[in-house]
Amino acid sequence: MSRTRQQAGEKPDPAAEAFAAGVVLVKRNPALAALETRFCRDKTCWRSPRNGLAVVDSGGCVHVHPTRRAEPAEWAWALAHSLLHLGFGHVWAAAGERQQPDRYDLAARCVVVNRFLLTFPVGRAPDDLPSSYPGGDEEQLAARWRRDGIPAAYEHCGTSGAAPDQVLVAYTGWQGQLPDWQLAFAQALTRTVSAAMDVAGGRRDSLTGERARQQPWDRALNWFVSSYPLLGGIAAGMTLVADAELARAHGISIAAVNAAAGEIYINPLVRYADDEWRFILGHEMLHAALRHGERCGARDPLLFNVAADYVVNGWLHTMGVGAMPEGLLYDPELRDLSVEEVYDLIAGDLRRRRRLATLRGKGAGDILGEPLAHGSARGTYVDLDEFYRRGLLQGHDLHMAGERGLLPAGLIEEIRALAHPPVPWDARLARWFDEFVPRPQPVRSYARPARRQASTPDIPRAGRYFPPEEIARCTFGVVLDTSGSMDRALLGKALGAIASYAEARDVPAARVVFCDARPYDAGYLPPTEIAGRVRVRGRGGTELQPGVDLLQRADDFPPGAPVLVITDGCCDVLRIRREHAFLIPQGSSLPFTARGPVFRCQ
Repeated sequence: MSRTRQQAGEKPDPAAEAFAAGVVLVKRNPALAALETRFCRDKTCWRSPRNGLAVVDSGGCVHVHPTRRAEPAEWAWALAHSLLHLGFGHVWAAAGERQQPDRYDLAARCVVVNRFLLTFPVGRAPDDLPSSYPGGDEEQLAARWRRDGIPAAYEHCGTSGAAPDQVLVAYTGWQGQLPDWQLAFAQALTRTVSAAMDVAGGRRDSLTGERARQQPWDRALNWFVSSYPLLGGIAAGMTLVADAELARAHGISIAAVNAAAGEIYINPLVRYADDEWRFILGHEMLHAALRHGERCGARDPLLFNVAADYVVNGWLHTMGVGAMPEGLLYDPELRDLSVEEVYDLIAGDLRRRRRLATLRGKGAGDILGEPLAHGSARGTYVDLDEFYRRGLLQGHDLHMAGERGLLPAGLIEEIRALAHPPVPWDARLARWFDEFVPRPQPVRSYARPARRQASTPDIPRAGRYFPPEEIARCTFGVVLDTSGSMDRALLGKALGAIASYAEARDVPAARVVFCDARPYDAGYLPPTEIAGRVRVRGRGGTELQPGVDLLQRADDFPPGAPVLVITDGCCDVLRIRREHAFLIPQGSSLPFTARGPVFRCQ
């Protein structure tokens, strides 16, 4: 008690102090604090409840009991209950008189609000309220209770005892536009959820007091999470690294991305508006989500990055995501092409090539192959393919369900392609065997009696056998790299797959040639014995062309038999004049453009 109050003889009012503390608790919630309302505690107010704590009217005023004593937590719960009636549109502002809701509507609305407060706790609910509530919205509950009656536990679960805690009145403060508390609450709730995700992701320290200090790129990323479902899931899993020294050391003029680390590197010294940062972040997130870095293959990385920039910028411009900053790569004539098609167009244009620049800068790609080391670097412990695929697919479904705008046809095709995971390498290898390695066809002849005839010698039966010419036709060749650079795990997986498929297709033998510094012809081997003959000698560089020529010149090797080359990619340029395929490790590439299929063993 202050000295002035003591001298004046005033006594503290515990009820008023508890109510004021409850108001403070409610105002700490950003979503509820966004509702502009008044609290009336006038003893002469005829709308204040007689037995309860609070009543809310459609004029935006919460009338509370002037003398009722309650704990601050109980006041906070009652005030939050009243404010949620406004936020849920139960008491909406209107200029004229309205019919008051009946008891079924009142009970159903209170149940919906109390159910929401179980997952959105503010203060403490009274002990006499139920601990759980039925499902369904207000209309469904009211219709059900008009038919079956209101359960006793839910009939008076508001904040005004047995009296209604919601009153519809004519709005007198109208000055050209009625307040929309439902929209204000929805927007505030969206901001609160976005801020909570920022706190969980480490982009904020707390839910309050950070908005004024947020950087424009942080606000742009939050916009994706809260307002753009197509990329919202991807944005929630990305980390922004705004470090001027890191950007200077790695030559990042605006931004760059590393999909493996889930990080977007920002140069904080450049100045762009929030809309432009949305475009920049959307650009980098599409690079990561569509795995442009992994799709490059043996192509020139910078030119493939440039081609992806043309395609991504065209999509973002069509979708109206933010505003495109000046100087970015954009050509309306290329918007309907794929990244690979754009690459083929610009690969031969040397004059255009000298003028191209990405978000990282001229002569450098903004798709980074390795994450950049920085102080807040974090490891990744998720399946990246699954994360980006799931984020884009779910975002596409939400985008279309919410009718958030049209999407470019090329982007939709790529997203739908992600819905079907790539066929495993061994399954594609099996298809290759099915197509190019014929299965031997048995011949039936009475000259060779069937074994079943021994049990019934009086009934002749034709025998089944494979003629020699049919066995010779059904084979394939294997050119196996046995240099020191070959991984033994790759050899084991590759040879195991070959043996199982060949045995399943009744292929009796395969022609095998081992190669490192020179070829070694092992002849025809049963598929199950190929792995036992392999010896990694490591006598120098790999020259596979002599082994291929040996097979192509062999008189006992059928001219239509295919050739499978197993190598780690560190080999010479090959010229194979028959059907062929390559089996290489995942992440490796061949030093030439392969004319046959390439299977990447994982």
